Amino acid sequence: MIKTDILIIGAGPTGLFAVFEAGLLQLKCHLIDALPQPGGQCAEIYPKKPIYDIPGFPEILAGELVDNLMEQIKPFQPGFTLGERAETIEKLEDGSFVVTTNKGTKHNAPIVAIAGGLGSFEPRKPILDNLSKFEDNGVAYMIKEPEIYRNKKVLIAGGGDSALDWSIFLANIASEVTLVHRRNEFRGALDSVEKVQELKNQGKINLITPAEVVGLHGDDKLEKVTVKKTDTSQEMDVEVDNFIPLFGLSPKLGPIAEWGLEIEKNAIKVDNSLDYQTNIPGIYAIGDVNTYPGKLKLILCGFHEATLMCQSAYQRIFPNKKYVMKYTTVGGVLGFDGSKKEAPKAVVKTIK
Repeated sequence: MIKTDILIIGAGPTGLFAVFEAGLLQLKCHLIDALPQPGGQCAEIYPKKPIYDIPGFPEILAGELVDNLMEQIKPFQPGFTLGERAETIEKLEDGSFVVTTNKGTKHNAPIVAIAGGLGSFEPRKPILDNLSKFEDNGVAYMIKEPEIYRNKKVLIAGGGDSALDWSIFLANIASEVTLVHRRNEFRGALDSVEKVQELKNQGKINLITPAEVVGLHGDDKLEKVTVKKTDTSQEMDVEVDNFIPLFGLSPKLGPIAEWGLEIEKNAIKVDNSLDYQTNIPGIYAIGDVNTYPGKLKLILCGFHEATLMCQSAYQRIFPNKKYVMKYTTVGGVLGFDGSKKEAPKAVVKTIK
């Protein structure tokens, strides 16, 4: 059985940063994630997508943010159980918890922090007769590595931020980008809509609205799609190498929803006035997985929640100890691997 101080369920940015904050308190962490690598959505869904609201980084790619967080927590030597889903939880007589994964791996800790983002994801798929035939043979529901679309004919369907952002991004990579949306209006950011319009005027994006994809064609691999204009019922065939329907992802809490936690609209209710603890003492929820009045689903908010959670966890683990917070500029960062980062000491010299 794997034992640790804080068991973190979810290895996205919020879960990773919690390792750092726990490390400052000399608390060990172990993380469970159903994905095969750390990073959550940032690594799995949009590693090459830029993020603009991380303090100190005017712009940083999602994958790069994950790499930086992994480097930041390296001195605290966290453990990882990857490619496994947290399945069941049991509270022991000593007040600690045992979490077992779908593969039978058991973990024991006095504190459980659920940082599972929006939960597990299922892509929202269009209803097309032979869709499954072309999955991984020209049809994909997310873009992990844009380079595979270089010099390819790509058709994207959707009207949200992802569809707009990837159409813009691939316009400089693919040989041809076609964006299909069932309405003339888009739900994305105004500057993205304006950029798509600009690229359309430059001939770099083919925009077909209002329309929808109604057919897929090809032998062993996707070769063309049929697009139907919804205002005229006119149909046209478009030659493509790849079809990427970006209709969003449907988040699900999965087995965690059966743990006896208070759930509201597929999110875990927490006490935001203190420490983001759930209705079960010792179990916390941080990041996009939680909900409370005024909640904002932002990475930087998850970082804040992780920090307060770790302070509360320390008090639960050591109820008789008083922790005096020291700024890292004063106390430095002492890793479990023996490393130490600290500011240079001032030189004291007597002037005669």
